[in-house]
Amino acid sequence: MAAIVGVRFKNAGKLYYFDPGKLWPAAGDYVIVETARGLEYGQVITGVRQVEDELIASPLKQVTRICNEDDARHARENEKFEKEAYGVCQHKIEEHKLDMKLVGVEQTFDNTKILFYFTANGRVDFRSLVKDLASVFHTRIELRQIGVRDEAKMLGGLGPCGRPICCGSFLGDFQPVSIKMAKEQNLSLNPTKISGVCGRLMCCLKFEQDHYEATRKRMPKLGKEVETPDGFGSVADLNVLKETVTVRVSKGDSYEYKAFPLEEIKWARPQQPAPDRTHDARIQDGKGPKRTRVNRPSISSDTEASPETDDELPLAQEAPEDPMEPVEQDNDWRKAVEDALNAAEKK
Repeated sequence: MAAIVGVRFKNAGKLYYFDPGKLWPAAGDYVIVETARGLEYGQVITGVRQVEDELIASPLKQVTRICNEDDARHARENEKFEKEAYGVCQHKIEEHKLDMKLVGVEQTFDNTKILFYFTANGRVDFRSLVKDLASVFHTRIELRQIGVRDEAKMLGGLGPCGRPICCGSFLGDFQPVSIKMAKEQNLSLNPTKISGVCGRLMCCLKFEQDHYEATRKRMPKLGKEVETPDGFGSVADLNVLKETVTVRVSKGDSYEYKAFPLEEIKWARPQQPAPDRTHDARIQDGKGPKRTRVNRPSISSDTEASPETDDELPLAQEAPEDPMEPVEQDNDWRKAVEDALNAAEKK
C-alpha cells in the first residue's frame, strides 16, 4: 500500500497526486510540491489515502513542505505580478500586430518560468514576441495556444442556466459531448440553445446521458403496439424523466392520447439472441411436450445426444404442440453433425 494526497493548483483544475512523505498534510492545507514546471503552490483537496501499489503508474514526487506565511505572501506577490505581466504582453502583441488573443498568465512559484496562454484562429509566429518578453522579464518565457473551451474555463462566466459555468466552478476534465446526446434528451437542436459560452455543446448534456440511455432501454419505441389499462394502442411519445409513455388509444371512431406510467405498459419485448452453442433439441417424458433444451451433439455409435444438466440448459424455442412433429433444425447445424459423424466413422 502507498500513501497519496490530491493537490489542485487552480480553481476547478485537475487533481494531481503526490507522495506525502513524512508530512501528511490535511485537506485544505497549502503545500509546495515539485512538478515538471518546477516548484508549485497548491492546495490539498483530498487528504492522505492508502492505495494499492499497482494503481500508481510511476513513482510519485514527494510534497516538499507545508506552506508557511512567507510562502503564502510569495504566492500573493506572484498573482500581482501576473496581472502586470498580462498588460505588458498585451501591449507587445499590439506592437507586433499578431492575430492572437491573450487569455491568461501564470508564473511558477520559484519564478523560473512565465507561461502566457492565448487563442488564435490558426498558427501564429510569435518568435519575435518571445524575444521581447524575455528581454523585459529576464526569465524563461513560454507561450501556449489553447482552445475555446479552455479559454472559458480560465475566464469563467455565467452559463445559459444563470449559474457559473461548470468548467470554471467544479468540472476538472472535459468530457466528450455529441449532438446525439441532445437528440436522445429530446432537446431543441438550435445551436444557440444547446451551446455554452465557449460556443461548443454544453458540458451538462453529459450529466444525464447515462440515465437517458438506461431508461430508454426499458421503454418501448415510438410507434410500438402496446397494451394499456384502457386498451391497445401505439406509442406516440416518451417522457424519460417522468418515465411515462403517451399512447394513442382507439376509442371507437376516434383516438385518444393518454400518458401512462411505464409500469402499466405491456408490450412484446425483443428476445435476446440465444447463445451460439449447438442444436435445439426437444426433451419429452411421455406426459406431453415440455420446454426445449439445448444439447451439445455427442459423437458415439448412436446418433442420440447426451443430455446436459438443467443448470447448463438455457431456454430455447418452444416445442410444437404435436409431440410427434420434429423440431425444425437449421441446415448449418445438420451439416456440422453430419461432418462430425463421418469423422468418427473414419476413425
